[in-house]
Amino acid sequence: MNNSPYFRRPSSVQVIMFKVLAGLLPAIAAYVWLFGAGILVNIAIASAAALAGEAAMLKLRGRPIGLFLSDGSALVTAWLISLAFPPLAPWWLTVVGVLFAVVIVKQLYGGLGQNPFNPAMAAFAVMIVAFPALMSQWPSASHPIDFHAQLNLILGGIRELDAITGATPLDALRTGLRESSHPATVASVMGGNAAFGLAGGKGWEWISLGYLVGGLWLLQQKVITWHIPAAFLTVLAAMAGVFYLVSPENFASPLFHLASGGAMLGAFFILTDPISSCTTPKGKLIFAAGAAFFTFIIRTWGAYPDGVAFSVLLMNILVPLIDMTTQPAIFGHKLDAKHGGKK
Repeated sequence: MNNSPYFRRPSSVQVIMFKVLAGLLPAIAAYVWLFGAGILVNIAIASAAALAGEAAMLKLRGRPIGLFLSDGSALVTAWLISLAFPPLAPWWLTVVGVLFAVVIVKQLYGGLGQNPFNPAMAAFAVMIVAFPALMSQWPSASHPIDFHAQLNLILGGIRELDAITGATPLDALRTGLRESSHPATVASVMGGNAAFGLAGGKGWEWISLGYLVGGLWLLQQKVITWHIPAAFLTVLAAMAGVFYLVSPENFASPLFHLASGGAMLGAFFILTDPISSCTTPKGKLIFAAGAAFFTFIIRTWGAYPDGVAFSVLLMNILVPLIDMTTQPAIFGHKLDAKHGGKK
């Protein structure tokens, strides 16, 4: 039996990063089950590109390659980009996005711990602005594609991609409401489109559930705290609920918003990035609530179907200000001021 004193061993960066990777496995398993193994090919391509880009930058900066390459942070960025990008995206699109995240957003700012923006979301935002058509093509659970065809699409370019892919559920709903030749409602758009399932996009609810399971495991492992996921999901559901109650014909339900797009991925794996998010408990709540607010605004009235990436980047800008204004008082200072300097 061990004797006192008892000290908690601090978790290393490597342990934390590989736990995050493990937390993504339920969603990846759902991806493979619903849409095939093409996502695994893109994850492998992204991982190779991230490690190569990180190694090249570390060598140029004169840093120890083995030490920093083995911490797992480059792999986390690669996996998050692969899951945020369409799973049948051409290989070069994934490679360019990953290299932008690792080289520009991470290493040029000084490497791990120095980047003010979330690398994966910065890559997503840049690529959807530069290549909106390719970044808007997602597979449908109603039209499964065999692995050989998926491999040809990923490695061979964009031929025939439009014929077997479609918009995300968020984009399909918004387009149906805005561009219908006759007055449309949420119910009519979702009822007449095979892309929608019970809660969100057909099949995508299971992927969101996978992110939820992995995120709860990260909470149990104390890799993340409850503040950011709880605040983000609560505020997003509350905003959607208010508009849904006022006008259910024109606004989707809170469950649809939680089960669609990058809500669960953002809540548990993106916003909780310890580098680009807030560090104080109150700051985390404000940071996540702001991200949820902007996500709903962009989803509902913006030019892009899902606002998670842009809302994260907007809130990344405010992180220093939020942390500065939410720092707890130094122990004893409030007591001193109240009692004239006497404790």
